This record gives sequence, structure tokens and C-alpha cells, in this order.
Amino acid sequence: MTFPLAIFGLDGLFNMVAQLILLAAIVIWLALVWYTFTDARRRLEDKLLIRSATVAALIFPLIGTVVYVIVRPPEYIDDRIERELEMEAAAARLASADYQACPHCEEIVAGQFLRCPHCMRKLRDACVACGKPLDPDWLLCPYCESEIPGVTPSRRPSLRREFEDQPAESERQHEEQEVAEFEQVAEFEAVDLDTVPEDDSAPIVVDHREETR
Repeated sequence: MTFPLAIFGLDGLFNMVAQLILLAAIVIWLALVWYTFTDARRRLEDKLLIRSATVAALIFPLIGTVVYVIVRPPEYIDDRIERELEMEAAAARLASADYQACPHCEEIVAGQFLRCPHCMRKLRDACVACGKPLDPDWLLCPYCESEIPGVTPSRRPSLRREFEDQPAESERQHEEQEVAEFEQVAEFEAVDLDTVPEDDSAPIVVDHREETR
């Protein structure tokens, strides 16, 4: 069976053109596989995903590459790392300048603000004693040493402090006991022994030598 174009004597030319088109298709297919592999390696960190995208582009010519382009991450790994570093540096500069981002609207606010001037939401409480802004992580006011109601824990003496105070307490009790004993001895010495009444039950001794004379 001859091809209809062979009537005009274009059989050899058509065959060459068909081979060139097939060769171009194979080159484009391999180029798309290589593009998928290199692009996935720059955008993905998981090696399994890189291999899966490359195999899909190899098995399904053009379709695999199109699907990968649709679902691939929007930025390269190096660009993402650079962007994160820039954000950390910007956050550090804001923190050093006493500025931070509002957790509600992400606008820049000063560290001393009690409310956000953009969304008007509350950022932190004020100290009841000095009125200065308090950080939510603080347990007491560092400016005036006032306790925060409902936040500052009750003070309980530690075991170490109890053991340290115990010898001092025993020494104080011992000194008080010595003072009391000293006062009792002083009172006893101050008593006049002549004023003590004689005991009536004492026996009376009679000298019989005088009676015999």
C-alpha cells in the first residue's frame, strides 16, 4: 500500500520529515524529563517526591511534566530560606527597636502599647500600681515589684529556707531560756532571809543543867 503523497514524488521527503518530527518529539520529551528532575530538585526537599515527579514525566510524556508544573511549590528552596532569614532579621531589628507585630492584624506596634491602634484590640494589661504595661509572661511587675492579681503565685517558704531558719530559732529560744533562769536566780538572791517566818512545828530544846543548879 502506497501513501497518497507518493503520487507527487514526495515519498522520500515525507519520510525524512516524519523522522525529523519524531526525533524532535523524543528530544523534547527527554528535555521535559530533565527539566522536571532539575526543577523538582530545586523546589523539593524530599527525595521520594523528586523521583516520583521524574518517573511520571518519563512514563507520561508531556502530561507528567504539566501535572508537576501545576502541583509544584511556588518558590525555590534557596529563595524560601533567604526569605525566612530576612524575616528573622527584620523581627530582630523590630525587637531591638522595641517594636513588634500585632498578633491580631500583624501591623507594627510599639512595645509599650496597651492596645493596637489599627485593630483596637487589647495587647497587654497595665500594672494596677504604676500603670506601666505588663508582658503576658510576667508573674509580677518588674517596675514597682507589685503583684499581679490572679497571676502572681502565693509565696511559700522553701525547705532550704526552713532548714536555715531552724537553727536561728533554736538559738533564740535558748537565749530566752537562759535569760529567764538568770532572772529567777536574781529574784531568789534578792529575797531577805530574815523576813522568813519560823516554823512552829520545830522542836524546843530545854537546857536541864540550869535547873539542877
